[in-house]
Amino acid sequence: MLRLRRYRVFLICAFVITVLLYHVSKNSQWDRTQEIWHTSTRQKETKVETKPVEKPPAPAVVARPPIIKEDPAVVEVKPPTPKVVVEEKPKPKVVEDHDYDHGHGDTPPVKIPTLKEENKEKGSYDLPTKPPPLKGTHGKEQPTKDKSTPATIPDRLAGSGIDAHKGHAHIGDVDDSTPARPDFTTRTTVHWTKPSEWFPIPDESVIPLPTGKPKLIPTIQAKFGPESPEAKEKRELRLSKVKAEAQRAWQGYKIYAWTHDELRPVSKDSKDPFCGWAATLVDSLDTLWIMGLKSEFEDALKAVEEIDFTTTPYRTDIPVFETIIRYLGGLIAAYDISGEKKEYKVLLDKAEELAEILMSVFDTPNRLPILYYQWAPAYNIAPKRASQSAGVAELGSMSMEFTRLAQLTGKNRYYDAVARITDAFEELQNWKGQGRSAIEGIFPEHLDASGCNRSAPWPPVEQEREDGRANLGAVDVNGMGVGGSGVRVQKRKLRGDDGVGGRNITLQEGEEAERRRDGAGEVASAAANAARDGTPGRPKKKLPDGFECAPQGLVGGGWGGGSYGMGGSQDSAYEYFPKQYLLLGGLVPKYKTMHEKTVAAVKKYLLFRPMTKGDPDILFSAKATSTDGTADNLNYEWEITHLTCFLGGMFGLGGKIFESPEDVEIGKKLAEGCFWAYDVMPTGIMPEHARIMPCKSAMDCKFNETAWHEQLDYRAAYRPQEMERYYESKAAWKEQVEEIKREQALQKGRAEKAKLAKEEAANKPVANTNNNAISQQQAAVKEPVQKPQEEEKSRGREGSFPSRFQRRQLQLNGTANEPRGSDLQNTLDLNSAPVSNTKGGDDFSTYSSDDTQIPLTELTLPPEPIKPMTHEEYIADRLKNEVIPPGFVSMNDKRYILRPEAIESIWYMYRITADPIWQEKGWKMFESVIRYTQTEVGHSALRDVTVKGDAGGMDDSMESFWLAETLKYFYLLFAEPGVVSLDEWVLNTEAHPFRRPS
Repeated sequence: MLRLRRYRVFLICAFVITVLLYHVSKNSQWDRTQEIWHTSTRQKETKVETKPVEKPPAPAVVARPPIIKEDPAVVEVKPPTPKVVVEEKPKPKVVEDHDYDHGHGDTPPVKIPTLKEENKEKGSYDLPTKPPPLKGTHGKEQPTKDKSTPATIPDRLAGSGIDAHKGHAHIGDVDDSTPARPDFTTRTTVHWTKPSEWFPIPDESVIPLPTGKPKLIPTIQAKFGPESPEAKEKRELRLSKVKAEAQRAWQGYKIYAWTHDELRPVSKDSKDPFCGWAATLVDSLDTLWIMGLKSEFEDALKAVEEIDFTTTPYRTDIPVFETIIRYLGGLIAAYDISGEKKEYKVLLDKAEELAEILMSVFDTPNRLPILYYQWAPAYNIAPKRASQSAGVAELGSMSMEFTRLAQLTGKNRYYDAVARITDAFEELQNWKGQGRSAIEGIFPEHLDASGCNRSAPWPPVEQEREDGRANLGAVDVNGMGVGGSGVRVQKRKLRGDDGVGGRNITLQEGEEAERRRDGAGEVASAAANAARDGTPGRPKKKLPDGFECAPQGLVGGGWGGGSYGMGGSQDSAYEYFPKQYLLLGGLVPKYKTMHEKTVAAVKKYLLFRPMTKGDPDILFSAKATSTDGTADNLNYEWEITHLTCFLGGMFGLGGKIFESPEDVEIGKKLAEGCFWAYDVMPTGIMPEHARIMPCKSAMDCKFNETAWHEQLDYRAAYRPQEMERYYESKAAWKEQVEEIKREQALQKGRAEKAKLAKEEAANKPVANTNNNAISQQQAAVKEPVQKPQEEEKSRGREGSFPSRFQRRQLQLNGTANEPRGSDLQNTLDLNSAPVSNTKGGDDFSTYSSDDTQIPLTELTLPPEPIKPMTHEEYIADRLKNEVIPPGFVSMNDKRYILRPEAIESIWYMYRITADPIWQEKGWKMFESVIRYTQTEVGHSALRDVTVKGDAGGMDDSMESFWLAETLKYFYLLFAEPGVVSLDEWVLNTEAHPFRRPS
């Protein structure tokens, strides 16, 4: 009873607490959105206005309209046309907070636009849920009697732009009369606000755009002769087919991924890897214009107006490189290509809106950018440094976009931001001291862009002067903001150092800081401030403890000498040198110098000719790794990568600009190499990454099958030794087997002889009748004992002899069922006697009667050694089970993700040479790509280009560069030469054309 009463108290308390919790949860309106963006200590930094949102009834949806074809080559996919009332939404108000000190004062409130009570699509940022009517529908509702396969559309929620459910509503399944259940949950949206700068640049220090008349640059495009009617008809037919595929991809995006980043062309869904700002839509704007799809361009333009770059529910960071080349470049190019018309000024406005957000990434002590920007107000207020392991391409592929924006807006600070990056690269390219590149002219794959030399003392330590007095070394800050050496402690005389930088900004010679040890910190701070007075990156306010360090320039990141190549993480930085020269009208000669140093290094250290059947005269670019920080000890990876295929276009373009015919010829061989890599694959499509065998000499490169097979078999040199060891092991194994067989035969013979001796002793007459009786009794008792021992014999371990203990166990097991009266007799074994062989031969006197009980097991032999493959057998097996074209060594990455680099170089070569052979090569590539990537609503990446048909598999991905670059280059290859002429336009790394100055 006592126990039950105690439990009653517990039950009553639990019931009361449960009731209280229920009422608290029912009456509270907790909003956990703040916890997503803020820690508990930062919740006061952002004030957010919220409003309950109700989910409206589902919109009326009609069936898909019939397909209307204007061209037999054009395949159009028509979208459903839901009835949706679209309201005008005020643009979100971005609070400029230049006057706020985020580090030490109040943060301005974040202004949130009022949420609309209408259907929204996941990630749409208040874009219309209804895609614009497709070509041929004229914006009218279509009759519902069309019985084509219904499309699916996402379930849309109000305001937040986030889909609460992964399911989709199917057309025809929506009941208009059923009201949607209201959603009373409170939602908030966090928006970016402009933080006050920590390291502002004074107006007088801003690097301005170069002024003056553009220099005369040699013509890039070849002169095209008159076109025959047959050639024109053939070209235009191909052009229409490329356009049809572009329409297929665009219309699939419209129906299934409108305002999202990318289409999933197999599952007919969407994804948002780039903040959900409609990457495909923005990236494709200039493609739509170039292809003459003006109505599609207008539809996209309306959607662009609604993009809110100040917020995203998909990422806490902005990938700066991808955002600049896809979004910023796409908006600027669309404004350029459409004629900079007033009705399209929204494109420039949105570009500048995005650029203002991105300018915050340059707010670092050395003005080198952050590559992944934490945009939320709770995080972007702190001082920041650039990465200690920044990719060369990410760091160096911003110049064209911000330069062109500066030209269009007249704002020099956009140009200043990227000009400082170029200065840092130029300084590193020319640097000969510690931290230099192992290969002069090109950069290691990853760089330390932090501007912070943690190995140097900070503040500078006190040193002994030559006269014996205490002296705190002076701070020598070299080129802060654009690179330079770190802090140097001098004894008497200030001088340049061979540490980590270039230009020296020294204090006046003879100026000495003489203080005792207790004043060291104060002097160091004074010296640092004095140094900062001469640099653009001077802090505006007090920096957190531990933030400051000895400054340094752009140096190699990571350990060792670094890797050098023209592939991923490096490519577009070099591509921008000649293109930036064109964009600036030749007024900044450093871009020419940097390009010439780059191509000289590539030709000397990286270019190679592959060894393959037919001995084609083609080139590829290798990847080299320095083991000691110099070019004397380089390890090579003879790679073929899709990303390096841009190199043919770069060499060709630079060769024409800077009048180097040799570079143009090298560009041709590089472009030929990438076409060859397409042509030799079973699908006619080049893999993402592979390795191939190089020729020993570019002049003499005949295919050597024996040498190729040796490269295929990395153990070829060891296989003869492996075979020798195998034969030795096989001989030893045979000897061991014979020994076991002989031992088994001896065991069997001994057992038989012992058994016969036992029988003879048992049959020998005995005078004592008592003993005879006992013997008969014992024989009668032992007769059934043999059976269990024989069973044990079958259960013995194969291939082994029983030990003395095992024999004893067998004997005990065999006598377990004997009567108790015979225990002593069996133990003493009174009737057993030693038996001797009087006839000579083997002596069995040492064997007792127990020896007759030894089990004769089956013969078990040790495992036979496995014969290794010979070199010839290995090669035959590998070539049978793998698809490896002659010359290739390995297929590291068999995917094709719709990349454009190969067709890019093909297009450049066609425009530079006017040779129609490049059109034929491009068309062959196009047919192969479309054959294997085409889906019902677009085109998908492939998992394996070495397998034909469905076996390779689709990856259900259609990146935005498929429309922005790949299909654009295919289209321009068959368009008239005047469309996007290289003498009037220069294309960024995402194929966005910027107008050259005239």
